[in-house]
Amino acid sequence: MRILGIDPGLHITGFGIIDKIGNKLSYVSSGCIKTSPDNKLPPRLKLILDGLNHIISQYAPDYIAIEQVFVNINPKSTLLLGQARGAAICAAVLNNLEVSEYTALQIKQAVVGNGHAGKEQVQEMVIRLLRLGGKPGIDASDALACAICHAHGGVGSVAATYHYLKRGRTV
Repeated sequence: MRILGIDPGLHITGFGIIDKIGNKLSYVSSGCIKTSPDNKLPPRLKLILDGLNHIISQYAPDYIAIEQVFVNINPKSTLLLGQARGAAICAAVLNNLEVSEYTALQIKQAVVGNGHAGKEQVQEMVIRLLRLGGKPGIDASDALACAICHAHGGVGSVAATYHYLKRGRTV
């Protein structure tokens, strides 16, 4: 099973791809899609959509795991994050892939065992669990953690999972 984890963001969208064979997890790829705050919103969303479409076509994941939006103190930031997240979900839907959503608490619980762990703790556990030789960036690490959470069955709670119709059947 190949899982694409996504840590959505309007400025930086992290992605991480892992394979799960039996109980073994292995690293495939990770990185970031960066947009410029100097550009208008629609081209930035298109860049995220196109970037994830390219990643999906290149790596052919079976599942998409994405972090849910948290409500921020700044409503404008929350709305922008939600739009970036929507572009990421659209990339999955356009490719007929199942999307599972996890809260930051669920992801941290699944990866670190503590839902209130810091980003550095999550990053360190991602390195250990995937036996990485280097340190991925924070956004890529968060995306890999999201994929690991999905591989572990979304420890802590049931994920919101969406199924789509393909040729008249639910997939």
